Amino acid sequence: MLTLAYAWVLALLPLPLLVWWLSPPHREPRKGLVVPFLGRLAKLSAEQPAEGAIIMRGGWTRVGFLAVGWICTVLALARPQWIEPPITKQIPVRDLLLAVDLSGSMETRDFKNAAGKTVDRLSAVKEVLDDFIALRSGDRVGLIFFGSAPFVQAPFTEDLAVCRELLSEAQPKMAGPQTAFGDALGLAITVFDRSTVKERVLIALTDGNDTASKVPPAKAAEIAKDKGIVIHTISVGDPKAAGEDALDVDALKAVASTSGGIYAHAESREELEKIYQKIDALETHKAETVNHRPRRDVYGWPLAVAFGVSLVQQVWQLLVSARTQRPDRTAEQKEAA
Repeated sequence: MLTLAYAWVLALLPLPLLVWWLSPPHREPRKGLVVPFLGRLAKLSAEQPAEGAIIMRGGWTRVGFLAVGWICTVLALARPQWIEPPITKQIPVRDLLLAVDLSGSMETRDFKNAAGKTVDRLSAVKEVLDDFIALRSGDRVGLIFFGSAPFVQAPFTEDLAVCRELLSEAQPKMAGPQTAFGDALGLAITVFDRSTVKERVLIALTDGNDTASKVPPAKAAEIAKDKGIVIHTISVGDPKAAGEDALDVDALKAVASTSGGIYAHAESREELEKIYQKIDALETHKAETVNHRPRRDVYGWPLAVAFGVSLVQQVWQLLVSARTQRPDRTAEQKEAA
């Protein structure tokens, strides 16, 4: 569809008519008659000589060329634009942050993968999380890895392929052998402070109790609630384990309950997959659809027509001038006879 960005410029179209109406015509003074007895002749004829001028008037062909050129120039100034077909884009309205425990206990081989082979906990977690992230189209996803200390592996991004690649490269103990769960929650809150969307969700997965945090998980959960962050906590591994590998189920439940999230425990890959399916049902896909129609400037079209008309006019005038200045061959032939 064709439109004009500055349609008001079309008001300039009658400007040449206004100039023609208000301004006097172009005059060129010329001597019409030179005689030595002009005064006596004027006295005898009772006529007084006055200054005269020749008014230059163009033909209709010249007027037509000028009119077309002016119209095309005004159209170009009005900035004609061609509106392209609409482009639909989805703007994420939710930020989803995944906090994954990489402590030494994630090396424990008590899970089975999709093929039925026994693998370590982290491998099973990565396999399930990869499918979960792949379904997050329309969300911005971020990654936090934590062990003895937390760190941001991927800030919020719509590039899910990058998140999946970074997740696949995660290894146990790459953040230290201990579990700083509370510090991971604190870092997540800091990451969310840079977010501008209202929907904020954190999914935290761990297989041990908090042994290295400076920030208590309960305190971090209260701060997250005040900032509108929902925390879902997931524990994996043996709930009867002791020592550093023991699960602090009460702390994980308290964190989820305080922030309005859910707590779940998984002892197998199948259970872990069901938990993420449940979370996926709770955190349904949300995105704001925005339609945009690109505009392409086409003012070059009327400019090209104006240039072409001007060129044709010049050629036409040259031809007319050459024709009027051509000698009369017929008169020359009569004189020769």
